[in-house]
Amino acid sequence: MTKQIYFIGASLLLALCAAACSDDEGTNSGNIPLPDDGQLSEEWYTGGVLGTAFNSTSSAYEQSTPAVDNDPTMAAAFQRGETFFEDVFIEGNEGGERGGLGPLWIRNGCIYCHPGYGHGKRMERYNAGDFGNGYLLVIYDKRNDAYLTSLTGMPQTRAVEPFKAPIDESKIKIEWREYVDEWGNRFDDGETYSLIYPEVTIPEDAYYVPLESGGQPIDHSDVGIRLESTIGIYGTGLLDAIPDDSLKAEYARQENMGMPINPAIFAGGEWVKMYANSVQGNGRQEHPFRFTYALSRGPLQDAAGTNAIWNITNVTRSDRRYHYMTATYATVASQDPDVQAKFYDHFPEWRRDGHTVEEDIYNYLMNQELPVEMDDDEYVDFYVWHRGLAVPAARNLDDPKVQQGRQLFREMGCATCHRPSWTTGDDNFTDPSLFFEDGDARLPRYPYQKIWPYSDLVQHRLNMVNDIRTGWCRTTPLWGRGLSQLCAGHSDRLHDCRARNVIEAIMWHGDAQSDARQSIDKFRKLSKDERDAVVEFINAI
Repeated sequence: MTKQIYFIGASLLLALCAAACSDDEGTNSGNIPLPDDGQLSEEWYTGGVLGTAFNSTSSAYEQSTPAVDNDPTMAAAFQRGETFFEDVFIEGNEGGERGGLGPLWIRNGCIYCHPGYGHGKRMERYNAGDFGNGYLLVIYDKRNDAYLTSLTGMPQTRAVEPFKAPIDESKIKIEWREYVDEWGNRFDDGETYSLIYPEVTIPEDAYYVPLESGGQPIDHSDVGIRLESTIGIYGTGLLDAIPDDSLKAEYARQENMGMPINPAIFAGGEWVKMYANSVQGNGRQEHPFRFTYALSRGPLQDAAGTNAIWNITNVTRSDRRYHYMTATYATVASQDPDVQAKFYDHFPEWRRDGHTVEEDIYNYLMNQELPVEMDDDEYVDFYVWHRGLAVPAARNLDDPKVQQGRQLFREMGCATCHRPSWTTGDDNFTDPSLFFEDGDARLPRYPYQKIWPYSDLVQHRLNMVNDIRTGWCRTTPLWGRGLSQLCAGHSDRLHDCRARNVIEAIMWHGDAQSDARQSIDKFRKLSKDERDAVVEFINAI
């Protein structure tokens, strides 16, 4: 991809770096300096001086940060790493450089889930081959919200020969249902809106493996199914650079305000649970959760991208020389006559003297020392790219209507959860998987930057019909989302893409038990022009 190049005056660079050390809350409601003043205010630099790309074209989400561009070695690694996101992985290692797909997989390439590097889009059906389908199935025990143990946490729906997928995706049904809220989907001035939500069903005969929860059989009627879509991946290196103590201070601030926060993560001014890696790492809980809707991941170096480049495709690397697989699946597949009949045709190197075909299949599927399919240099390049993706600069902040929307956004209390800004620390980042050293010089860093993600990185509850599993969902960063239609080909929002535009996303916050209810009451009192101003502001940041 062609990357943007821009130059910034030394005086402006120093001024913005100095400004990055103040006003963490980002709630200053003063007027924004206009571009014709000869310089831009700090708020245009959504990712700070080191993390912002001034590009508002269809490739806005694909740009490298100035921190990457300023280092020729890193810039070259970024370009190489980008290919791992854009290329399609294939079965085996012949006929292409991206081999190793399978034996089970979810998608055969990252960009299928992240169209235009953005959020996945709303789909009418579940099909791994549909471009833009960022949906991951969330299949769990409705009695306790726990994932089914016979399936992987992100269930696979595709397999290479001779194996069979754990779920037959042709039998997955997505039905979009209309929802009418307490106001009849109508504002007091007569303007209407529409709300829809997904109902996902999978018949029992679609599962190749027995349904188990906690290792015990579970009745099909107790199985819950939800959809979670991929999120935009730009700017994640900047979120990783927010200091741990700043995250803790935000939790404590909200707890002191009496705001509901997930007691499984934080209570009484202290972390209840922190992220740890007990497989590749030391297993110590010492990293605050900050990534994914479910807040299941800590530092970026061991977060969703680390996981996805392995388990979405099942491509092994030196620190994960094993398949993303359950023992339940391996047992079923090893005893399947169809798999046994063709196994050696596809995997002759796994024939072992004195072993039955069942034993050889099981040992292959559960082997912990498989050949490495993505080498260490390739993984480093991938992470230079992942940590090096810039945030698009804000747009139209000088427009009076956008400024009006900015003011209303704060007055309604939206900025309480969608916290406007943070200041990064020294960014001597960590890696719980112990692949990268702390502050590894091979990866870009973003020290002392004022950034504007519009997220508190805390979980809240909206109490939506067919809500996210557990009901707790991390506040999604809003930066750059106004470019989604241009970059990703859609404007779908929220964790399952149920909101097709900003108004729908806002009104899904309006349930009587929602943590955001007071803000929605205020939003409903606005005139149409004021509501439009709020939308324009959200699309500008």
